[in-house]
Order: sequence, then structure tokens, then C-alpha cells
Amino acid sequence: MSLKTLKDVTYFKLNNEINRPVNGQIPLHKDQEALVAFFKENVLPNTVTFSSVTEKINYLIEEDYLEEPFIRNYSPEFIESLFDFLAKQNFKFKSFMAAYKFYGQYALKTNDGTKYLETYEDRVAFNALYFADGDEELAMTLAEEMIHQRYQPATPSFLNAGRKRRGELVSCFLIQLTDDMNAIGRGINSALQLSRIGGGVGITLSNLREAGAPIKGYDGAASGVMPVMKLFEDSFSYSNQLGQRQGAGVVYLNVFHPDIISFLSSKKENADEKIRVKTLSLGVIVPDKFYELTRKNQEMYLFSPYSVEKEYGVPFSYVDITKEYDNLVKNPNIRKTKINARDLENEISKLQQESGYPYIVNIDTANRANPVDGKIIMSNLCSEILQVQEPSLVNDVQDFEVMGTDISCNLGSTNIVNLMESPDFGRSVRAMTRALTFVTDASDIAVVPSIQHGNKINHTIGLGAMGLHTFFAKNQMEYGSPESIEFTDIYFMLLNYWTLMESHQIAKEKQETFHNFEKSAYADGSYFESYIKEDYTPTFEKIAELFKGIDIPTAEDWEALAQAVKVDGLYHQNRLAVAPNGSISYINDTSASLHPITRLIEERQEKKIGKIYYPAAHLSNETINYYKSAYDMDMRKVIDVYATAQKHIDQGMSMTLFMRSEIPAGIYEWKTTTKQTTRDLNILRHYAFNKGIKTIYYIRTFTDDAEEIGSNQCESCVI
Repeated sequence: MSLKTLKDVTYFKLNNEINRPVNGQIPLHKDQEALVAFFKENVLPNTVTFSSVTEKINYLIEEDYLEEPFIRNYSPEFIESLFDFLAKQNFKFKSFMAAYKFYGQYALKTNDGTKYLETYEDRVAFNALYFADGDEELAMTLAEEMIHQRYQPATPSFLNAGRKRRGELVSCFLIQLTDDMNAIGRGINSALQLSRIGGGVGITLSNLREAGAPIKGYDGAASGVMPVMKLFEDSFSYSNQLGQRQGAGVVYLNVFHPDIISFLSSKKENADEKIRVKTLSLGVIVPDKFYELTRKNQEMYLFSPYSVEKEYGVPFSYVDITKEYDNLVKNPNIRKTKINARDLENEISKLQQESGYPYIVNIDTANRANPVDGKIIMSNLCSEILQVQEPSLVNDVQDFEVMGTDISCNLGSTNIVNLMESPDFGRSVRAMTRALTFVTDASDIAVVPSIQHGNKINHTIGLGAMGLHTFFAKNQMEYGSPESIEFTDIYFMLLNYWTLMESHQIAKEKQETFHNFEKSAYADGSYFESYIKEDYTPTFEKIAELFKGIDIPTAEDWEALAQAVKVDGLYHQNRLAVAPNGSISYINDTSASLHPITRLIEERQEKKIGKIYYPAAHLSNETINYYKSAYDMDMRKVIDVYATAQKHIDQGMSMTLFMRSEIPAGIYEWKTTTKQTTRDLNILRHYAFNKGIKTIYYIRTFTDDAEEIGSNQCESCVI
């Protein structure tokens, strides 16, 4: 028997029985029966066994499954002790879905795919050894964090760490185009290369001249952004890792770009095939001025990037539209067209109802909160990465005359439920920061020099979180309640504090800071002022009890940190970002990211298998009332929770909004009908903007026929 010849298994049937209530009760025990059957029928008979850890590792190296250098950083005795420690932790998967996902997607298999070569403990061990880079104490600490599922590396890192034949450890990439053919050509090549090595690619088209704009030295006019979008879509379709996965990309355009209507139309179901994009994601860059114009129901001007760059001497993305809007309107040298702002706002909402797109990036909000020198101009495939970029200049032979900075994403996540049970919260977060630092230091994307350069000088990472709704339910707090808001505030303050502490320590050890540290709000101390002034002592007795035994930094602690950072600097330009969670949240037995669950028993359609059911983590008679579906919840509660976390996160968060096509009565006071309208989405976007939300990811709509519009189908960038 092998994994390819399995017959008469019972675990799918047992798992499916969860979805059939017995006497009005969910038969959760059936999931545990499915888990036991999965190991008995699938895992145990098909796992290659070895007499010792040393024998296993030697075999994996000799057969080209495992890299040798990282193993040789440690003595055989230490490796044996690490594996022995992991075995003694008595790790157990808590659900059938968790085990099924791990063994199906993450465990190393033989070349013919018939046998497993790894257990969960093995994958944890190889991750710990790889990220610790020879540091035995750190390796043991990371192993402890991961086996207790307090820390979860991003999927590319967790999957590939230590493997001989592997993809990159980083999750996704961001590149910008400037307004010339050389930059476009170089950008398409970069997208091909980045899609080949894995990960989603974000591209901003905002700098490109609009359709009809003049081309110097030619009688013709520019074709605008639409043909460039099609070129990128074809590039991702072609560069798909030999058919193993669909290349994934998102294109961003400023809402004041003259091609914005065509851009949005490209995603409509009835769009002309000449402009329709089927697989590209769309994102819109939204300055504050757009919200002002829509609020006042005024007309808005769209500005030619070509004439703006000619007048201002910098690419369109680097002009502050909100600040310069009136000057741009008055300037006769700027080509412009006029439309109604609310008409465009409604077009955005219509498309979000139909497809879930576009993502929204509140670019001025992001830049106001940005503590480092430079300008944020775009985001990534999942809208949580917000880092400064500098434009490149490419010559006629596709060489860089000016090397700008583009972005690679090095991600990981805390599991909130488990981290709150850590014996040392600060030590845990500091170890996670070290693991992510190894990924950024080891990353070397030479095929795209602007990304290689940006990573080399900025050392960016993105530590996030998953399981917030699970934590709330487990501790009997309603999502969005005052208690839940206070918990979120303190938790993310702690993540911020301890990543800053470790970034400072690493800068001190390496005698190196991120590029332009001296121009940052960290260097002059202004970043720390709000923390020094605010008291984070819990006001609710319940929250105080939850944080019992966890040190909450005082004003004096923040002051001391500020002074230390002034002296030694920080190693990482960016440290925090909350990515979405895919299959890895099931393995961690927790809810995805920070948003509410969508169903008590989640239904997953698996290829070739059919439906698999996943009961919400820690679901019981005590927690069931606190597991309200996101589709039945006021989205302002979700926005409030995310906005609270956002105060402490230097980058962004993948915040999805969940709507029903027929909205239950009583959720929104402005509703006079149950039917979802564009006005609902407009109001929620303005609410999010006013709350300080930097980005909105998908709008997911649950329709009358139980379909979900706008479900995230991209696995390349998720944790």
C-alpha cells in the first residue's frame, strides 16, 4: 500500500458526519474519530521509519532531500537532543483538517509521492535548525515555540526550510514601473522571474501615462495601462512553476489616474475580452482627497501622470495628490479630465459586490503613520505590506542607471491563543524576530536587482498574528466588545515593544542599522512619545487576569527603549504586518488572521476529494455563543478591532469585510431594505478610513445561493 493506492479509507466519511447534527448537537467526536482513522489508515502505514535521527538525516542528505550545510552547523549530539526534546512535548494534532493539511501540503514525501519522510516534529526541527543558523540556544528556543504552536513561519518558509530542492523562503514581492518602455520591459521580466521562483507579485501602474497621452517624438498616442495589464496577466499565466501553480499578481492604480474607469471595468464579468483580466487582482490607491470629494459630492479631476511628472520632476506616485490637488487643477500645463467623485465611488462598490475587488489602499493614512524616511506608494498581493520604495532608472540595454528599492516579504505569525500561554511572552517574540531576521538576511533575489537591493539595505520583516476570534471565544468575549478591543490594544503593543527590543539588540550586535535610520522617527525619538504618555494597564478585570504573569511595559520602559534606540539604532526598517492565513491556520487549530470565523463548521472543497469540514477551534457549549459568523456581524466591529491593532503595526493588515447579499435586519441603522447596496460599502469604506485603517483586502459577499463572491483563491502570499 502507498499514498497513491489508498482504498477503503474511513476518515473522509467520519469527518463528513460532523455536518449532520444529532439531536440538535454537533457531533464533534466524529472529527476526532476521523483524526484517529487518518493516522491509522494513511500516515502510519506510509511513513518511512529509521532506527535513529542520525540515520534519517544522513539518508535525507544522501538522497538529495535535505541541504547539508545547515545540518553541519550543529553536532550530532545536539541534533539528537533537539529531536528528543520535541518528541517529549507529545505534540498531537487537534483536528482531522490539521493533520490532513500538514501531511498533504507540508510533509516531505519520497520522489514518487508514495511515502512520507517527515513528521510534524521533523518539519519543526528542520525549521528551527535552519533559522537558528548554528546557534544552539536559539534553535532549541525556536523548536519550543513552533512545537507549542506559538510561532508559525509563513508557508514558503515553513515548507521549504532545509530542503535541497525548494522554492524561496519569502512570501511575495512588490515592484514599481516608471513611465518608460525600458521600465515596463524590465518589470515584465521581473514578474516572470519572481513568479517562477514562487510568491505573488504586486505591481503599481500609477506612474504610466494614460491612454491618449502624447509620446515624445511620435505622432501617435500612448495606449495607457490596459495593454500593460494584459502583458502582466499573460506573464503570470506563462510563468507558473512548470504548471504546479498559477502565477499570481495584483496591479495597483491611483484613483486619480485617467485610466481608472477602464482599469475597474477590466474585472467586470461583461467586460470586452480585449480588456478583461481574469486572473490578475486589482487594487486602488486612494488619497485622502478622494474621500473629501465624495463626502462633498463634488466633481473630481483625473491627472495625466505624464504631464504631472514633467511638471514636478518625479513619478506620479511620489506627488502628494491631497496636498497638491488644487495646484494641479489650476496648473494649465497639467492634462486633466473631470468626472463625478460619487459616480466613481459607486463604480468601485459595484465591482466589489460583483468580484470582491478592488483592494483599497488609503495611501495618505499609510504615509502619515510611516515612521521611516521615504514614501509608501503601493501594497502587495494581500494588502498587508506597506514599505517605502524608491524608483529605478533603466537604460536602453535594460541595465540600472539608478538602482531603486523594491520589496520582498519575509513573514511569520504568532498564534494568539498559544502565545498568551507562553512562560515568557517577550522571549518568545524575540526568538520569532530572530527567525524572521535569518530569512531576510539569507534572501538574495539576484534575478531582480531592485528587490535584492531593497532587502539588503532595509532588512524588513513582517510578524503578525492569527487566532484572535478563537481567543475571544475561548475566553468568552464578544468580538468587537470593549474587552476585546482592550485585549487587542495590549497584545499588539506587546508585539511592537518586543520586536523593537530585539531589533535594537540585533543592530547593536551587528553594528548595523537599516538604510536612512537616522532620518526616521525612531532616531529622533518622536515615534515613542505616544507610548511614553499612554498607560496600558488593563482597565477590565477580565483582561487584567488574561495578562496576569505577562509584563506590560511602563512609560519608563518605553523611555529606556527610546534612548537605547537613539544610541544603537534598529536593524529592521519594518517589523510587523498581519497577513491572511490559509491552510496553516487549520494546522495551528485556530481562526485565521484577526477576522471573525465565517461558519461554526467550515466547509472546504478539496480537489479530487470533495468536501471536508472543520469545526471552529475550541468549539463547545461554553464558546458557541461567542462564535458569531462574520456574515452576521456589523463590519464596524471588525474595523474597530483592526483599527486598534493598526495603531501598533508599522505596516498593514489584510482586513477582509464580510457581507451578505441579503443583509439581516437590524445590523446597520441606515438600512431601509435588506438588499446589499453600493451605499453600504461606501459607508463602511469611509468608516474604515476615518478609523485609520490603511488597507481593505477583499469584500466577500455571501449570496442567496450560498456562494461566496470574493473568496481568496491565492495561496502564494498567505501565512
